[in-house]
Amino acid sequence: MASEPAVVEQPIRFGEGYEVDLRPRRLRRGIHVLKLERIPFEILLLLLEHRDEIVTRDQIVSRVWGQGVFLDTDNSIRGAIRKLRQVLKDDAETPRFIQTVTGQGYRFVALVITSKEPSAASEPEAAGIPTSDRDFVSELDSWLQARRLRLVEPDQDRTAKKTTNAGTGQANRESYKWLFVGAAALLSVACLLSFLVVQGWRRTSNPPTHSQGKIVLAVLPFENLSRDPDQEFFSDGLTEEMIVKTGKLNRDRLTVVSGSSVAKYKGTHLTAKKIGKELNADYLLQGTVRRSSDRVRITVQLVEAQNQTDLWTESYDRELKDLLAVQDSVVQSIASQIHIALTEEQKIRLANPRQIRPEAYEAYLKGRYHWNKRSADGMQKAEHYFQQAINSDPTFAAAYSGLADCNSGLAWHGFKSPADALPKAYAAARKAVEIDPQSAEAHASLGLVFSHGWNWSGAEAEFRRALELDPQYANAHHWYGDYLSIKSRHDEALAEASRALKLDPLNLMISTWVGLRYYQARDYSRAIEQGRNSVEQDSNFAAAHLLLGEGYVQAGLRNEGISELKRAASLSGGSPLYTAQVAVALAAAGRRREALRIAHELETLSRKRYVSPYGLAQIYAALKSDEDTFKWLQAAYRDHAIWMEYLAVDPIFDRYRSDHRFQELLQRIDLL
Repeated sequence: MASEPAVVEQPIRFGEGYEVDLRPRRLRRGIHVLKLERIPFEILLLLLEHRDEIVTRDQIVSRVWGQGVFLDTDNSIRGAIRKLRQVLKDDAETPRFIQTVTGQGYRFVALVITSKEPSAASEPEAAGIPTSDRDFVSELDSWLQARRLRLVEPDQDRTAKKTTNAGTGQANRESYKWLFVGAAALLSVACLLSFLVVQGWRRTSNPPTHSQGKIVLAVLPFENLSRDPDQEFFSDGLTEEMIVKTGKLNRDRLTVVSGSSVAKYKGTHLTAKKIGKELNADYLLQGTVRRSSDRVRITVQLVEAQNQTDLWTESYDRELKDLLAVQDSVVQSIASQIHIALTEEQKIRLANPRQIRPEAYEAYLKGRYHWNKRSADGMQKAEHYFQQAINSDPTFAAAYSGLADCNSGLAWHGFKSPADALPKAYAAARKAVEIDPQSAEAHASLGLVFSHGWNWSGAEAEFRRALELDPQYANAHHWYGDYLSIKSRHDEALAEASRALKLDPLNLMISTWVGLRYYQARDYSRAIEQGRNSVEQDSNFAAAHLLLGEGYVQAGLRNEGISELKRAASLSGGSPLYTAQVAVALAAAGRRREALRIAHELETLSRKRYVSPYGLAQIYAALKSDEDTFKWLQAAYRDHAIWMEYLAVDPIFDRYRSDHRFQELLQRIDLL
């Protein structure tokens, strides 16, 4: 039976009162234990072993991760070195401990004092520990604990063994005795000084706890190291999932920046301090991901933005089915590092992560990737992938929620009939709530379906439940604001829309719908201002041009309205509802013949594909053709047309509000 590797238990002292203990493994200064993560600690040991020599990056990689590991180690090494310098109060420009040798590596330059030199007997065993199979962090931990610190190089050992002169040996022993006496005296003075100043030193070196106010965390877009554009959905999806998971931590203490607000930093070279300032974020989580068949390698780094200090770095090599467990592990580490207390329920959920079929999770990430584009093609592709995820794993609640949102969106934009879309959306949302009753996303999705189905009490109850479960879920505020506007509760609607925009300031759909809130409240100047802001964010976003154009038309700026609405129809991918708004603008501008031509084209098209009768009713209302207006409104009611929910607040129908036929329709929809 092989013997256990020998472990040096005597502390290693260096600098101004610093000591490295090997059992337990920790760095101390005087009586105080200094916070240092595993990877920086292991690099410190390696530098101490090779003091006054250059330690290359390859040596560090071999020591910390093992040979043949395929990870983004450069960033991890730089982060670990920065953390070491912070703890040691070292300066890269004028180093007292760690010197950077450009293009080569690092050198430890301070005086090192050891109390006991280890035997070389156990070195072959330590060197013989296999590295090729260290896929899991727990295995890496065991390996690091088994490593023996070597303070004397093999050549020095052999030279020492050849020394036989007893007088020289005695002299050496005397020299070492006085060296240790002097070192002990110096150490006593250093400990006394450290006792007096260490509390203030620790206050400046430890990360702030932000006892006042909320902590703001931004999860930056994960970098796709696979270098395969087809895998971009995976890194983007992982980013969004990490945002969702961290956003569910203590909401009284932590705010997580939305995905659309961090998306612009994808591939950025801005400093952490600059990004933190722009997002008003205290901490940044950045990472890389490399997908290879059914395995995934992830490196994550938590950075304090103001000081650009790495607080924590970790690498994971897992099977794809364990990806949820990796995410939960990261969330726990983040909570620990920034002092966020977890509830007992959160601890239980994070300690027991759900495993998921890799093909189901991959399909789900593809679905979210395409859904976020909010285009006709994107929503149709997303619907396909969400259904694929459900087919692979029928217990995947988030996939059902995604499927519901897709069908709701396709119906709203006029690409699917309510008869086709709403039953699917309802069944999927209801299933999501059944599988995971604590999911804010599921309840919000169900609330949206209820709203489209004119179930007003059900819609409000579901939106309120979603916000109770997750007050930071921007889409819940966004959709609840739409419901409040439908019910003519304009001040409340604008308040909810503003909350959604504050939580997700770069979300184009939310930004555009703030304009819709102003539009339906008849505040056209603000609707136009908000519409311009949305168009400036993305000139190719169809809905932004739609709302801006409608605002122009109602404000009397007909030509500007026609131009914007034509642009919206072109960008929409052929939505008949968007095309109908062009005819409304033409009618308002007195171009009756052109408006009628579009109306007739849409009527003809309705024989081949779904065309919302509500859009045709809007055209005839703008043309002041009363009989045709009510003909198509009745058809919209029978069809359960999605935009019919806006009937009470749509400015296009203002001239009909006193008509008994209009009043009757509002009563049927329970909007009066």
